[in-house]
Amino acid sequence: MSKDLFEAARDAMKYAHAPYSKFPVGAAIRADDGKVYAGANIENLSFPQGWCAEPTAIGCMIMGGGRKIVEMAVIAEKLALCPPCGGCRQKIAEFAGPETRIYLCDDGGVQKTLTMDELLPFAFKTESLG
Repeated sequence: MSKDLFEAARDAMKYAHAPYSKFPVGAAIRADDGKVYAGANIENLSFPQGWCAEPTAIGCMIMGGGRKIVEMAVIAEKLALCPPCGGCRQKIAEFAGPETRIYLCDDGGVQKTLTMDELLPFAFKTESLG
């Protein structure tokens, strides 16, 4: 099941706009509606402002009608098994549960699977902020 997410993330990475970091990243989400949503990082001249691939995919998910991340794949062109950055981990946690699977990929496919709780063990919980 994760192969289609890997392929969607890899395909999304081709659309990365990373002229400053030269670090293309792709991400793909399977949402609670069963659909796959993908995103790539999009930089701008006021680097490091811009969007990472993961929140780009989250935005596509929300705009497409999905509300919860069931599983997610991430791939970077220049770093095998590239995990989401710290800020993205919290953004993912907003739409994921502790058991949500996060797949870290390289050119060959999914190489490591983590749960959201393993990726961000002390995430801020939405319900605690009321």
